[in-house]
Amino acid sequence: GTLYFGSRTFRIWLGLSWPFAARSAAVVLLMALKRIQKELQDLGVDPPANCSAGPVGDDMFNWQATIMGPPDSAYQGGVFFLNINFPSDYPFKPPKCHFTTKIYHCNVNSNGAICLDILKDQWSPALTIGKVLLSLSSLMTDPNPNDPLVPEIAQLYL
Repeated sequence: GTLYFGSRTFRIWLGLSWPFAARSAAVVLLMALKRIQKELQDLGVDPPANCSAGPVGDDMFNWQATIMGPPDSAYQGGVFFLNINFPSDYPFKPPKCHFTTKIYHCNVNSNGAICLDILKDQWSPALTIGKVLLSLSSLMTDPNPNDPLVPEIAQLYL
């Protein structure tokens, strides 16, 4: 049969003629898809405060997220968009997130790259996109000048 995941198409033949590595990759991909679908469902039931996220078109591995500027922060009243790309081995590897809205922040560079430990070495499969969005919203309220992507902006906090 053929499975369609948005822009990704995979042919799956059942049987032992497939090399083990290819069968394993297909299983990992299907596990990732199932986890992503579950997280989307959970976001619909209990979204993080001032945040939303979902797939771009029918590609479950490519999402757009929105974070409303947190109250009592420099970003209050703003609307900030992010792209989220899930790797094929999600949740064992973190999603790639970056802001598409320009933001003046010591932990976000001019390309939208984000310096946040849970998106790098502190990632855990127990984390979810909902928790990532909450962490990003929290980072907007409380920047981390000790781990900046933009040292010049971090100096304003030190």
